Amino acid sequence: MSSKNKVQSLNIEKTFVSPEYIRNRFSTIMSDMYKNEVPLYGELLDLVHEINDNVISTSKEVKEQLVHTGEITRLNMERHGAIRLGKPYELFTMRRLFKVMGMFPLGYYDLATAGVPVHATAFRAIENTALNQAPFRVFTSLLRIDLISDEELRNNIETILENRQIFTKKALELIDKNEKNGGLNKEDAEIFIQEALQTFRWHDTATVDYEMYEALLGQHRLIADVVAFKGPHINHLTPRTLDIDKVQTSMEARNITPKDIIEGPPTRKCPILLRQTSFKALTEKVIFKDNAKNKKTGEHKARFGEIEQRGAALTQKGLDLYNKLLGKTRKTIGGSPNAENATEYNQLLKENFKSFPDTYEELQSKKLAFFHYFTTNKSKNIAKDKTYTKSDVNQLLKDNYLTVEPLVYEDFLPVSAAGIFASNLGTDDAKHEYNESSNQSLFEKDLGEPVYELMKWYENIQNETINKCLAQINA
Repeated sequence: MSSKNKVQSLNIEKTFVSPEYIRNRFSTIMSDMYKNEVPLYGELLDLVHEINDNVISTSKEVKEQLVHTGEITRLNMERHGAIRLGKPYELFTMRRLFKVMGMFPLGYYDLATAGVPVHATAFRAIENTALNQAPFRVFTSLLRIDLISDEELRNNIETILENRQIFTKKALELIDKNEKNGGLNKEDAEIFIQEALQTFRWHDTATVDYEMYEALLGQHRLIADVVAFKGPHINHLTPRTLDIDKVQTSMEARNITPKDIIEGPPTRKCPILLRQTSFKALTEKVIFKDNAKNKKTGEHKARFGEIEQRGAALTQKGLDLYNKLLGKTRKTIGGSPNAENATEYNQLLKENFKSFPDTYEELQSKKLAFFHYFTTNKSKNIAKDKTYTKSDVNQLLKDNYLTVEPLVYEDFLPVSAAGIFASNLGTDDAKHEYNESSNQSLFEKDLGEPVYELMKWYENIQNETINKCLAQINA
C-alpha cells in the first residue's frame, strides 16, 4: 500500500464510531419503539428501576459488589431481546448485522427437548469492558423445519419463507460497507440503526391467509409466529432487576398478571445463573388476506414483557448440580410447573436446592461458580520471597491478599427459555415432544461460523482476573 493510501485508510478509520456506540444507540431506540408498541413494557421499566434504586440504597453489600465489578453503570441500561428466524439465510445475515454492533454468537441452545421446535444462540459483546459499556444482547432462535411432521405444511412453510426478505436494501448495503471498510462513520451508523430497526418492528398485516395461519397455529403457535409475518418482530425486551421476587409481587399489585412461577433457581442469599418472569403475551389484532386478497381480521399472541435477575455464572460442575436439582424437582411434580402445581413446585425447588452451597466462599472453594479476583490493600505488603502462581490462589484468598466477586452470568438457560415461551404461547404447545437430537453442526453451518463456547468464555474471563492479580502481587 502506498503512503498516500495508508494515510487515506487511517483517516477513514478515525471517523468510525465504535460498535459500543452503535449497540447502545440501537438498544435505546429499540426500547423506545417497544414502549410505543407495548405500553406495559414502559410500566415494567419504571417498576424495575424503582426496585433497583431501592435495593442499591438499602443493601450496602449489593452496591459494593456492583461497583467492584463495574456493573453498576450498566444496570439500568441492561436489557436483552429475543427474535425468531425462519430460514438459514436470515440467521446468516443476522450474524453479519449484529457484528456491526460488536455482538457475536455465544452458546448453542436446543429448545426442541423442551417442546419448542427451534435451536438458538445469543448475540452479545465478548469483551468484559464492552459488556459494561453496552450490555445489550439478543436471544436468536431459528425454526427447525425438519421437526415439522406434516410434509405438505413443511413444503408450504419453505415456500412462504423463501419469498420474504426481512432486511432492507440499505441495511444490507451498510453491512457490506462495514465488512469492507472495517467500520461505519457516524452518519452511516445512524442510518444503519434506523434501517436495522425495521427488521424488528411489529407488523399487524400477516403474509398468509387465515386458513394457512390456522394450519401453522395447529402445528405449533411458535411456528405461526415465525412464518406468518413480514419479519422477526422483537417478541420481548427484558430489563435486569436486583430483586425479581419483589417484581413478581409488585406486578400483581399493579394489576399486571405475571406468569405462574419464576423460571430458574429459587431465591438464594447468593443468586446464581438466571431467574426470569414475565407478563402474559398480548392479544393483538392482525389482518390476514384470503385467497381472493380480501382482508380478514384475526388475533395473534406473541409479544410479552419479561424481567430477569442475574446471578453468578456456574462452572460445568455447578451447572451439572443445578440441572440435577432442577430435574429432580420437575420429575417429582410430573413435568413443567403450571398454575395448579406452582406452590408445590416452589416449595420442592427450595427444599431440593438446600444441597446447593449458598455462600460465595463455598461456591469458590468447591469450584461451582466463576469469579472476578481482586487484590486487597493488604497485598501491597506481601512477602516477596517467592513467585506466586495459580496454585497459591486459595491460600492468598485465605490470607486476605485476594478477594472475589461473582462473575455475572451473561447468557441464558434453555429450560427457562422454553418455560417462558410455553407460558406465553399456550399450555398445549408445551406438550409437544420432538425426538430428534440436537444439531449444533447444522446450526453453525446455517450461522456461517462456530458459536463461542460458554464455559470457555467464563474460564478465560476468570483466568484474566487471576493473572492480573498475580502480576500485581509479583511486581
